[in-house]
Amino acid sequence: MQTILGSNGQIGQELANALYQNYTQEIRLVSRKPQKLHETDEVIPADLLDYDQANHAIAGSDIVYFTVGLPMNSDMWEAQFPTILANVIKAVEANNSKLVFFDNTYMYPKDATPQTESTPFKPVGRKATVRAQMAQTILEEMASGRLTAVICRAPEFYGPGKTQSITNTMLIKNLKAGKRGFVPLSKNKRRSLIWTPDASRAMALIGNTPDVYNQTWHLPTDTPITYRDFIGLIDTVTQTTHQVSAIPMLVFRLARPFNQRIQELFELLPRYGEDNIFVSDKFKSRFPEFKVTSFEAGITEIFKTK
Repeated sequence: MQTILGSNGQIGQELANALYQNYTQEIRLVSRKPQKLHETDEVIPADLLDYDQANHAIAGSDIVYFTVGLPMNSDMWEAQFPTILANVIKAVEANNSKLVFFDNTYMYPKDATPQTESTPFKPVGRKATVRAQMAQTILEEMASGRLTAVICRAPEFYGPGKTQSITNTMLIKNLKAGKRGFVPLSKNKRRSLIWTPDASRAMALIGNTPDVYNQTWHLPTDTPITYRDFIGLIDTVTQTTHQVSAIPMLVFRLARPFNQRIQELFELLPRYGEDNIFVSDKFKSRFPEFKVTSFEAGITEIFKTK
């Protein structure tokens, strides 16, 4: 049995499809209100803030995937994520399961230094601090020998469906609706973005490769790209010239006191003023047969549907 915690999110759903197509049809989907994706799926509603419910959801699992997401709310992250993770780790250890932890890059320095699996954590901001603490907790449990786990880390998403990211919400969603698009700070800095189906396929592959556990892995991305070139690809694919503006930091600063969404976004903004390069060479060397989706192919997939 392979169990996905947070199965209703974009990553959880794509992970379920990747597992079903390539590894197993014994899949358990867990969230507050899980929904079947395949006839053979088992669904278990659970509130992971409650240990007994977390333990029930995980019992009998060989592999447990942590893809739990919370709204961009610092208070909620601080209040809930540590408890959720503690309950999951305790239940995984009690059931002799393995844990595949889906992580982000919030804890990395927000400068132009390329990010590798050995990049030290330098969290700035409340959400970054929470994610650094969560990753450090898993690393410590792995080092102790109590937990068999793997950390799968991904940079900012772009993708189909209900993919949530700054790039999707400020740029892609607006352009698909025929509106002006926006990007934070600059069109000219290079960025690593991961295609969400690639992130899920790669995580399923790692989870089902026994010798890669007790390590951190950067999930695979295409060559970094500037927003200017990304927009150019959109124009080429759609055969339309789109209008896109870069929002300067001053505008974000002025709006911050009056807009909760911008307040929560603010700690991430510095990485848009620098090149943000996520290095996935370790994964590509270990799994050379894995085909990374090109930006052109991803953009074509997004814009071929309304």
